[in-house]
Order: sequence, then structure tokens, then C-alpha cells
Amino acid sequence: MKIKNICCIGAGYVGGPTMAVIAEKCPGVKVTVVDINEKRIKQWNDPDVEKIPIYEPGLSSIVKETRDKNLFFSTDVDKAIDEADMIFISVNTPTKTYGIGKGMAADLKYIELCARQIAAVAKNDKIVIEKSTLPVRTAAALKNILDNTGNGVKYQILSNPEFLAEGTAVEDLKSPDRVLIGGDIESEEGREAMEALVNIYASWVPKEKILTTNVWSSELSKLTANAFLAQRVSSINAISELCEKTGADVNEVAKAVGMDSRVGPKFLKASVGFGGSCFQKDILNLVYIARTYNLQEVADYWEQVIIMNDHQKRRFAANMVQTMYNTVAGKKIAILGWAFKKDTNDTRESAAIYVADYLLNEQAEIVVYDPKVTEEQIYSDLDYLGSRSGDANRKGVTVVKSSYEACDNAHAIAVLTEWDEFKQLDWKKIYDQMLKPAFLFDGRRLLEPKTKKEIGFEFYAIGN
Repeated sequence: MKIKNICCIGAGYVGGPTMAVIAEKCPGVKVTVVDINEKRIKQWNDPDVEKIPIYEPGLSSIVKETRDKNLFFSTDVDKAIDEADMIFISVNTPTKTYGIGKGMAADLKYIELCARQIAAVAKNDKIVIEKSTLPVRTAAALKNILDNTGNGVKYQILSNPEFLAEGTAVEDLKSPDRVLIGGDIESEEGREAMEALVNIYASWVPKEKILTTNVWSSELSKLTANAFLAQRVSSINAISELCEKTGADVNEVAKAVGMDSRVGPKFLKASVGFGGSCFQKDILNLVYIARTYNLQEVADYWEQVIIMNDHQKRRFAANMVQTMYNTVAGKKIAILGWAFKKDTNDTRESAAIYVADYLLNEQAEIVVYDPKVTEEQIYSDLDYLGSRSGDANRKGVTVVKSSYEACDNAHAIAVLTEWDEFKQLDWKKIYDQMLKPAFLFDGRRLLEPKTKKEIGFEFYAIGN
């Protein structure tokens, strides 16, 4: 089966970069990314390619080379569906905030809306691919909706979960550890559909790295991979608190543990806690699935990873208050970094949001600088928490354009995203312009403690 036309519904952090790389690597395939969000599509089509809505190193140059050649961004969803041989569904699947499964289950309303729109528009057979992170057996629900339209169109449903780390998404797409494709391996049509997607990726990915499974295994593999990684973060953060009580150095502990070939060094860096759109959502999804099958011990085990992560964020903020003589009321605190990790403008579940919220409740005056996150997004994140009114957030938080401006006359600095530019700052200059005593709270270990002490900061870092 030769694929000539691909449509992706959803122009977000997964759909945009993934389709851009596919367009670059498969110049003979027309790739159209559609979204009902007119503002987002307008940003993707901005003549100044640096203004596209997703910041990922290397992404803007790919978009510049492929846009309006074989990569297109549009709000005409029906047209793109009608023309496509293969449709990726890459819409948001947030944790439910209502009804059955509130706070844990994935909200599939956008997935269902996509399925119904495909069913209403399609006139010829389609391959429909789950790209969003979804609970196990969502493919069955998709197939049920699509197969009961009564218009004679046949659909093959595939699962193709993303394994992208924001900040390295382009590199992850170009040189993936693996590509996972799940489908109906029991039928000839299912195998043909899987092979069609295999051939797309095989344009640049070695075939031995492309894994094919049944659709249920593919869906569960995504949740499990994120759960395992998040578990490691919470595990080392739990040990960091023990280190503080015993006098051990969590960096030394992590190095010793990481050198064990059975464990490895990745995701063993103590920090203020993990954020992002995937880890928390996927673990809660896994917890909910376990509970629906009455696997209470399994659910409790995985939920503890989230509990530990939430504790780490609260503990970091509480230590800030305690270190600053048990009060931050009226004190200016600079927060450097708002994105949940470096090299992305994604702020979903960022630890910085929760640390700022905690400090605002203690009546601190917050000043924020992040290289890629907009003022509008920072206020939106705080408003979404709902701890106080929008006006109160804007009164309590100031967003500035540089690290030096943020730190001027501050009582304390909290480094909450490991942006490389923070490592290059003139910390002596920053210290000199702060109010004394000056405090540096390093949640990401950007500076060696020796350096901080030489400069003069009183400091707190996770694990010390």
C-alpha cells in the first residue's frame, strides 16, 4: 500500500514536530497538519519561522524547508480527512476533571470527536493511527465508532505512540530508540496497514528499530515506559530527602547507583520534581486502569510515584520559606525558568507553577524569567490552578525579559529549569545586585555548591 497523503489532526507538541520530520524524510508524501485552533495554525504559518508555536531545537529549520512544499498547516479539517490515505490522531487527552475517573482517567472526548468527524467525512478506506497517549483498548472504541457509520468505508486502526522527550524531540524523531506500531496482526488487512506505516518510518529508521505488536501491547507500552521513568525520578527524590537527614550526598549516591549496569545513570538526577504532559497523566491513567480491574495493590504502588512527586514540590517551596527565616511575606523572589525542562516552551505540570503558587500563598512577590515561555502562558498557568483570582496573580507576579532584571534587588533566586544560559550567568554580578542576605535555591543543580559559597550566597539545593 503506497501512502501519498497524510493528515494529522492536532497541531500540538506531538503532531507538529512528528509531521515536520515525516515531511522532511518523505518528500514524495503530502503531509497536512490540521487543527480547529485558528491562532495556533496561524502561528505555524507565520512567515517568521522562529514564531512557530512549538519551540524545539532544530524544528524551525525543518519547517522552513518543508512548509508549503509537502508540509501544510490548515484549519480545514474535513478537506484534509477526505484527501488522506492515512490519518494520525494527535489531539489532547488530559486527565478527566469530572465524572467517573475524575483526577485519574484520560479524557477521551477529543478522541471521540475526531472519530466521529472522520466517520462523517470519509468516502474511501482509511488507516487511522492513534498518536496521542491513550488508555489500553481505546483503539476498540475508535473502531466501534468508525465501523458503525453505515457508509461502507473500511478502517484499520493502528497504535503508534510517541516516545519523544521535549527539548530533544527532533533528534528523538530522527534517531529514535524504537518506533512502535500496534495493529490487527491477525488479519491480512491489518498487517497491510501496519506495513504501510512501517514503510513511512523505514524511509529513515532502520527496520530493526521498528517494532510491530498487537494494538493493546502498543498502547500499554507507552504508559509503562513513562511510568518506569517517572518512578526513577521519584525514587531518587525520595533518597534526596534521606540524604539531607543523614549527611549523604545524593549526587554521589546517584553516581554510585547509576554505574551499576543493571540500573544505568539516566533519570537519577535529584530535582524539584518531574513535570510535563506525560508522566503524571500516564501514571494516573495506569492507576485508574488498575483500579477498574480491581488491582488495588498495583494502583497504590504506582500512585505513590505521584504522591512522592507532589511532596517534593511542596518540600522544596517549604524549605525556601524555612531558610528565609520562616517568612517570605513582602520579599522579592526571582524564579529563573518556568518551562518544565530546558529547550521547550511547554509548561504543563511544571514544578515552577506549584512552587510559585505556594510562595504566593505566603505573600511573596514573584518575578519570573524564562527564555521561551510567554508572559501570557505564565499567568494562564497560575490562573488555571485557581488558588486566587487572575487579578491577584497579575499583582503578585511580574514577568521580565532577562535573568539580571529578575534578580535585581531580590531576596532570593529559585532556579527551576535547567536552561543552559543560566549556567553562563555572571553570578557574582547577580549576587552584588541582590538584597543581603541573598539566597539561591537550586532545584536543578546548575551550579556547584563550592561556586555558590565562594560568591556568597546562602543556598539550598535538593539533596544537600
